[in-house]
Amino acid sequence: MTTISEPDMPAIDVGNHERREQDAIERPSKTKAIGILIASGALLITAVNMAAAIYLYRGISDLRFVEARLAQLGAFEQRIAARLDTVNNGFQSRFEKLDSQLQGSFNEINGNIARLAKSIPVAGGEAVSSAAEPPEITTSTLAEAPEALEGDSASEPNVIEAPPAPRKRTAPAAPPPPSSNYQRVEQPDGKVYYRRIN
Repeated sequence: MTTISEPDMPAIDVGNHERREQDAIERPSKTKAIGILIASGALLITAVNMAAAIYLYRGISDLRFVEARLAQLGAFEQRIAARLDTVNNGFQSRFEKLDSQLQGSFNEINGNIARLAKSIPVAGGEAVSSAAEPPEITTSTLAEAPEALEGDSASEPNVIEAPPAPRKRTAPAAPPPPSSNYQRVEQPDGKVYYRRIN
């Protein structure tokens, strides 16, 4: 077969035409594959972003929960400190009450010892041989008691006057415990003052 070719006209190749048709058929399948690949990549990135957003939201909510708990912890600490101050004030007032009672008892004992020292005469360094015995009370001495008090016999040494009964000392009232709205603050020099808790 003879082909005539003109130099100005391009030559037609029959074999290339079939190849171009196959390329045209393959191109849409390649673009479909590229489109599917891009779509699946976008779906994968979207899924990863959604998972990250969910975990981020959970993390933020957990962080807010922890912050709320920490705020409650500060209030709880203030309540515990106020209760400890109340208990401390209670113990302190009890100790002060016991201290004043002990001081009163010691003063009473010291007074009784001083009275006994004055009432027992010691003659020129001689030791007292026996303690003074209390007189026996009988019905006859009880019957004679009004007569002894009326006449001159009241000044006789046979009548012994009993010392007056010791008075019971009442402890001063303990100060009321401070309100839980105030915090007790003790300075190093021993001064105590209360600060209002908001």
